[in-house]
Amino acid sequence: MSSANETTADSHSPVRANGTFCPQTQRKFVLVAAILASALGFIDGSILAIAMPALRVDLGASLAQAQWISNAYALTLSALILAGGAAGDRFGLRRAFVAGIALFIAASLACAVAPDPAILIAFRAIQGIGAAIMVPGSLAIIAKAYPKKERGRAIGIWAAASALTTALGPVLGGFVLTTFGNGVWRAIFAINLPLGLISIYLLLAKVPADQPTEKRSLDLGGAALATLAFGSLAYGLTAMNAEGGGMMAGPAIVAGVVLLFVFILYERWQREPMIDLGLFRIGAFAGANLATFFLYFALSANLFYLPMVLIAGWGLSSAEVGFIFLPLSASIALLSGPVGQWSDKIGPRLPIAAGSLIVAIAFAGLALLSHAGIHRFWTGAFPLMALMGLGMALVVSPLSTAVMTSVEDKDTGAASGINNAVSRVGGLIAVAAMGSLAAFIYARLTGNPAGIPGFGEPPAAGLAANLDALRITASDSAFAAVAAVTTLLCVLSSIVAWLTVPGQASPWPRQGDDSGE
Repeated sequence: MSSANETTADSHSPVRANGTFCPQTQRKFVLVAAILASALGFIDGSILAIAMPALRVDLGASLAQAQWISNAYALTLSALILAGGAAGDRFGLRRAFVAGIALFIAASLACAVAPDPAILIAFRAIQGIGAAIMVPGSLAIIAKAYPKKERGRAIGIWAAASALTTALGPVLGGFVLTTFGNGVWRAIFAINLPLGLISIYLLLAKVPADQPTEKRSLDLGGAALATLAFGSLAYGLTAMNAEGGGMMAGPAIVAGVVLLFVFILYERWQREPMIDLGLFRIGAFAGANLATFFLYFALSANLFYLPMVLIAGWGLSSAEVGFIFLPLSASIALLSGPVGQWSDKIGPRLPIAAGSLIVAIAFAGLALLSHAGIHRFWTGAFPLMALMGLGMALVVSPLSTAVMTSVEDKDTGAASGINNAVSRVGGLIAVAAMGSLAAFIYARLTGNPAGIPGFGEPPAAGLAANLDALRITASDSAFAAVAAVTTLLCVLSSIVAWLTVPGQASPWPRQGDDSGE
């Protein structure tokens, strides 16, 4: 093999003088592979929310099982994403990225042929492990392949393409579900195979291998404790609903809290912890993450349960409901750049606080609409989701800025990873807790008479008219409660951001800069 000096001198060598591992002619393959891999994770989650009513009918899944079909993936992804990011540093980004994609698509194929909810839940958990390696790898490999002067443009292309796939995925998926019937939900997972194989081919055939940057510890002990802690909490919160066997709810929640404290103590003792808990002593960092938790809890709950209510309760087609995700993706894609520039000028506090309040207004509108039993999609629910998209577009870029600028430069990678994990934990807890709330209200209002379907489950043919009317009214009220709780959490997110996030462009005054907040 050539020495480092010899390879640096060779313009076709993987080791580049500008610090990247990838020659200029091959960087486009890194970008395409990263975009395709990102699409796997983004599309998978949003289409599954639309397909859930069909999936429940096809597999006979209860609400608790539907929650775990979502949460098994969210649990392993959120608990392991920091260890997954460290794997790229330890083993090389290309190698780790390919391994994550391969595990993700293998688990996806198993999900596509799952004969019952239990097996689907198990393979969704494995899919989340693959995503925990794949998700941080997609952006990291772009950053490592492109020199600094080209990196911003490459990341911009990646973000725009990811937003486009996220926007179009649910729309196309909804049309497919409406056209081909309930059983086609399996194609949602099967489509991951060609996308994943193209990514792997490009990475292995067109992109040189990068060298590991550091021998970082993967902190598998911390990852296991985090999985057990959040898994116990999610199980306990899910078990509180009428279908989940409430006797185990209390002990599971207590066990989850105890394990969370054990995890914190374990991380404090680790020489190379998965989470640097010292960062939470920084008020701006802690505040930004608390605001993130509240906001993404609210967002995840509505994006998971609203499609259920629209399809099973309001009787809309999957094709119509597919458009519900379009305003969010389009707004973030179109407005993140201008909002980011605005945030750089005035500081992230105002955009985050204002955006969170706008999201709160949107969710309050959904609560009022549902409570009143007004089943208007294009003139009711859709405009409110567009308003929510505007609010989130105001938040996303400034929130990243607030997190990254609250810490020293050497800690920005760790800070970004923690914030990513916090948002996903918020979604995990939201689906568990809000499902139990909805199921409780639904059961109380219906009285659970024989023959009535569970919350979010489409009715069987021939359901008596009086029971169907009762089901629809109870479904509306149950979702209205979810939307009301999430409205409050968005308001809390806004307050926390206003009190803790700096109002200036950077919380660390530069030398010669005497300006304050």
